[in-house]
Amino acid sequence: MSALSDQDKTRFMVHALEISRNALPNCRPNPPVGCVIVADGRIVAQGYTHPPGQAHAEAAALDSFRGELLDAVVFVTLEPCSFVGRTPSCAQTLIDRGARKVIVAIEDPHPKNQGRGLQMLRDAGVEVELGLLKEEVGNFLHPYLIRVTDHETE
Repeated sequence: MSALSDQDKTRFMVHALEISRNALPNCRPNPPVGCVIVADGRIVAQGYTHPPGQAHAEAAALDSFRGELLDAVVFVTLEPCSFVGRTPSCAQTLIDRGARKVIVAIEDPHPKNQGRGLQMLRDAGVEVELGLLKEEVGNFLHPYLIRVTDHETE
């Protein structure tokens, strides 16, 4: 896995934020999340949240990715989900596909997640960076995030 500069990391997260806007309005009530997969310093796949019951951003990016995640870095605007609903756990899918490094802008305050997706990744040996463009991504995602119990999204 080649090292990325802070400037490169910022550029890739900005791109993930930009493509997350494509999720609206169809992704609702799920949040509009963006994901890019970077290998050899360039974007090799990208995705955003689709309508409920369809691919989340990570799954959409992985669906178009042909290659080994071992040498790739995954950038995602919101913590990958830890739970199974109408779709599989994105954190588990990243683990199963062999992700070695995931960079996340913000933790998901959803009661079923709240750091659990990040912990799943770490427990599986995935290097996790949290907080890149936290303020910018948080400002965009804040209105779409679930913070109370008994809301079923997926």
